Amino acid sequence: MKSSRTLGLVMIAPAAIMIVLFFLLPVVLTAVFSMTNMTTATGISGGVYQIAPNSLITLKSAMPDIAAEISEPRYAIDEAGLKSVEGLGLSPGIAGELRAKHTGEVFATRRDAERMIKDLSERPSTRDVKQISEQFNRSVVNTRFDSKEQLFSALDTLGLKLTPEQKETVATATYTGWTWTTDNFSRLATSPDMARVLLNTALYVAMVLMLFNVGYALLLAIWTHYMPPGPASIFRGIWLLPRITPVVIYVLLWKWLAWDSGFISILMGKFGYPPKNYLLDTAYNAWFFVVLINGFIGASMGMLVFSSAMKAIPKSQFYASEVDGASRWQQIRYIILPQMRWPILFVTCYQTLSLLASFNEILLATNGGPGNSTEVWALAAYHTALRNYAGNLEYGLGAAMALVLVVIGVTLSLLYLRVFNYGTLVAKPLIED
Repeated sequence: MKSSRTLGLVMIAPAAIMIVLFFLLPVVLTAVFSMTNMTTATGISGGVYQIAPNSLITLKSAMPDIAAEISEPRYAIDEAGLKSVEGLGLSPGIAGELRAKHTGEVFATRRDAERMIKDLSERPSTRDVKQISEQFNRSVVNTRFDSKEQLFSALDTLGLKLTPEQKETVATATYTGWTWTTDNFSRLATSPDMARVLLNTALYVAMVLMLFNVGYALLLAIWTHYMPPGPASIFRGIWLLPRITPVVIYVLLWKWLAWDSGFISILMGKFGYPPKNYLLDTAYNAWFFVVLINGFIGASMGMLVFSSAMKAIPKSQFYASEVDGASRWQQIRYIILPQMRWPILFVTCYQTLSLLASFNEILLATNGGPGNSTEVWALAAYHTALRNYAGNLEYGLGAAMALVLVVIGVTLSLLYLRVFNYGTLVAKPLIED
């Protein structure tokens, strides 16, 4: 018994490793990233402290006086500036007197610094005064600091004495790296654009699922069930073409059908209608084609599952019903449909999760257009985190959107199990009691 248990653990270990690496770990990492503000601007590693124009705008709203002082250059008499003065080729006494009498002094304006330089014993000319003062021009704007300590040291050198609270405000505003935050979920909850995308997703999943992935697939399975085996196999094979065709070629065929130079425009041109792009001219047309494109792919899988389930129904039930005079509709209603609860549950759960996460066909067909009217949640997450027109990819926000899809998928799966009464589907047969 012990050896059998060990052998079972060894055999299941590869599957367990695959589940951890390719399912659990990505979900955990998505959850971690969703709690950050990672973007292209922040990068995925630690950032630096930089007083850039955008951080100055942030500081002006919190500390206008401090922001004004930081944005203005200061003139500090330091050793680096003194060496630069010595390199100007002026009188050696100028640098010597500055080093002896004014080292460490900081002047708020250039005028104050030049007034001090004019009062030196050497009495430099106006042109030399401007050259000398420029060597002591110091500013922290657009300077990169690796740590808060370096930033605060530079501010102290320029005579900017800040309180601990002010330092933390400056550090927060000037940090260019990512930080831990829950703002992503607040943005998702309050953004009207996200509400519209969520509504688009619900519409997309409901229409494709009910009309094609379950409804039309069940209808196809019933049709082929009553067809002779040969024609039924050919019919099922034809319906498999959308699923086995590469998605790029499949969508291109639809575009050829709907483009302004496609089949529909050529056909409508025979009746005097000008050519137009039926795929993207209106939101209604775009949704019509999006549902058809995805529906034909999903219907093929549902058809196969339902057809296999119908073949498992004992033929004796159909023979007995025919003897009793049952019509085809009565066979469907009282024999087929009651025994299709488990296949319908499986197809509904699987296809719901698939539709929530898939966006390839919409990306290739409409890219969420026209005017983001066909933008669904998964496509919006892709645009947010990996490809957008603004150029600043928001990894954290995209991860938060993906995590919302995981939560919605799990919630809907549990709801389906409840609606279809999963407990009775897996209960022991009464004959075994």
